[in-house]
Amino acid sequence: MRRVCFVLGVCCCLGIFGARFAFAKEPASGITATFSIVAVDPDTGVVGAAVASKFPAVGRVVPYLRAGVGGFCTQHYHVPRWGEPALEALAAGAAPEQVIADLLRNDPQREQRQLAIIDMAGRAAIHNPTQAPQDSRYWAAMTGRFYCCQGNTLVGREVVTEMARAYEDTEGSLADRLMAALIAADCVGGDHRGRLGAGLRLAKTGVEGYWLELHVDESADAVIELAKKYVELKHDAKGAWRGGQSPFVHPCPDRQK
Repeated sequence: MRRVCFVLGVCCCLGIFGARFAFAKEPASGITATFSIVAVDPDTGVVGAAVASKFPAVGRVVPYLRAGVGGFCTQHYHVPRWGEPALEALAAGAAPEQVIADLLRNDPQREQRQLAIIDMAGRAAIHNPTQAPQDSRYWAAMTGRFYCCQGNTLVGREVVTEMARAYEDTEGSLADRLMAALIAADCVGGDHRGRLGAGLRLAKTGVEGYWLELHVDESADAVIELAKKYVELKHDAKGAWRGGQSPFVHPCPDRQK
């Protein structure tokens, strides 16, 4: 009986949120071409995301997190109002792929969206913008153990593969690894239009709201500015990663501007 009630509860929740998902339109502020990574650490109860773009304040409108639930990113023709309902559906027990399917079911611009979602068990799903215009290419995504990374309007595939490599290879906290991944993607070129905004968000079980938020809303070198802020930051989310320790050392001084 309890199982039946749970299933009915999930279905009702998805039905309610499905109505809110329907018929989203392109945001008036633009396409929000972006590269991002969202990841969870089940052992510590931390979920986090890092993002960068040639778009101001991108860290405030792409990633959405909830402690004990997971994370969601909406980018390329992004729909910020999907953030909380997507997490609600995930919290109700919906599988990540089902959340994305419900988001896009009645969306006339579904093939312009790039979405990523992951729960605290590490189950992840991604939707790519298969009909993205020429200027939004290169786009790609990949998933690994407890993370997914995705991007569009990139200089090439190396942006996504370097995000994944750095995340997997870096020793440190979840925040350390997310920062290392974002920096690695930026160092190989990132967004082909240039740099403007970057952000880092984390949520932790037992902490209300976001545990950590760090943003660069507008800068010609946003990821490097975010990296400098991270080095200066004193916060329990940080680990022993050398890239996050003082003094700041530019990770790619010979990078093409």
